[in-house]
Amino acid sequence: MLKSIITSETRIKLLFKFFLNPKTKGYLRQLSSEFNESTNGIRVELNKLEEAKILISEFKGRNKIYKANSSHPLFNELRNIVLKSTGIDKVISNIINKIGDVGTAFIRGDYAVGNDSGLIDLVLVGSNLNNKEINRVKNKTEKLIDRKISILVLTPAEYKNLKHNFEKEPTFVLLKGKKR
Repeated sequence: MLKSIITSETRIKLLFKFFLNPKTKGYLRQLSSEFNESTNGIRVELNKLEEAKILISEFKGRNKIYKANSSHPLFNELRNIVLKSTGIDKVISNIINKIGDVGTAFIRGDYAVGNDSGLIDLVLVGSNLNNKEINRVKNKTEKLIDRKISILVLTPAEYKNLKHNFEKEPTFVLLKGKKR
């Protein structure tokens, strides 16, 4: 979807990287390695996005670290466009809102760090969740967004036991539950 509006593949990758999960940060060489592209091409796009104040940066040692500018007037709109182009908005509306009493929902893996890999790794925490309905809605949503969805369903007790493992990895919270 974005390819028809934005012609630079590198710019699209950068928007995905920084707007899928606005907590994501990156520096030039890391992004070059991750995208398997030259540092010059990435530097040009980073400079354009920083000049437009869509990205902000700070120096840590010798590295210039970039992140999304959450105070930019277009931040929410850009984020919504990125979420819609990846289908995460459909995951939220089709799965989380239709399967029962979900207390917490978050994405982990590639999408949590801003990589559009084609597999959305979703964790749902709740009681009395209907697994049959989850699979039905998951299959429907996968066709709709043309991406695979992996869903891990946990009870609140299971999540409490595993929470420390999830806190060690990047996550992208879709629904924050009550304290358990």
